[in-house]
Amino acid sequence: MKESFRVQLIAVVGGSAAGKGWVVSRLCRLLGDKAAHLQLDDFYRDRSHLPPARRARINFDVPHAIDWPWTERVLRACVSGEPADLPHYDFATYSRQPSGRPWTPRPLVFVDGLWLLRPPAVRRMFDLKIFLDTPTDLRRSRRLLRDVAERGYTAGDVQHRLRTLVEPMHERYVEPQKRWADVILEQPFKEPELLRLADRLWNLLQAAGAAEGCVRETFRTELADLLATHEYCN
Repeated sequence: MKESFRVQLIAVVGGSAAGKGWVVSRLCRLLGDKAAHLQLDDFYRDRSHLPPARRARINFDVPHAIDWPWTERVLRACVSGEPADLPHYDFATYSRQPSGRPWTPRPLVFVDGLWLLRPPAVRRMFDLKIFLDTPTDLRRSRRLLRDVAERGYTAGDVQHRLRTLVEPMHERYVEPQKRWADVILEQPFKEPELLRLADRLWNLLQAAGAAEGCVRETFRTELADLLATHEYCN
């Protein structure tokens, strides 16, 4: 069933372990039922048909590792306020779960991913494009912690992938997307940048018809406070 609000799509782009998921989770906490979260990571192509040893050798740090047609279908459904079926990717086995997940958009839909601004058709769908500019050493340390703790990789595997694939592909495919960003947030975040982001999001809330019950100055202050906290984020 189509929703009555006007969905606003927001891209949150940055390198691996730049803090994309953490930033979006904080924004969704602030916005409550006015916001929802999609992850480009769920749209990796299924590799279950390949032997496990071959799956482990695939370069997952390039844009064509993503199932872009499915990604675009879901985003177009969001823009129309329609429900969609989402894939779910298992990073431990490099394969997609057999059944999709039903999902319904909210007034503000945050989508985080490495390459959301590269395909022109996808880039044009976003009402706001945010790029997280995170120092290389910080991204590396976060990636190591995350992949060992959450994805079952060894430290040696992670370090090898960082050196041979992640960082070279970051320079080639991720970093150039800054030119398309509406907002660039450098870490550590600074209050003036966060307040500018709050103003952009407030305008989108109004465009979505979802600002009722919110106070702009309170929203600005709470957003800046939430994102000013420096802790591990992936």
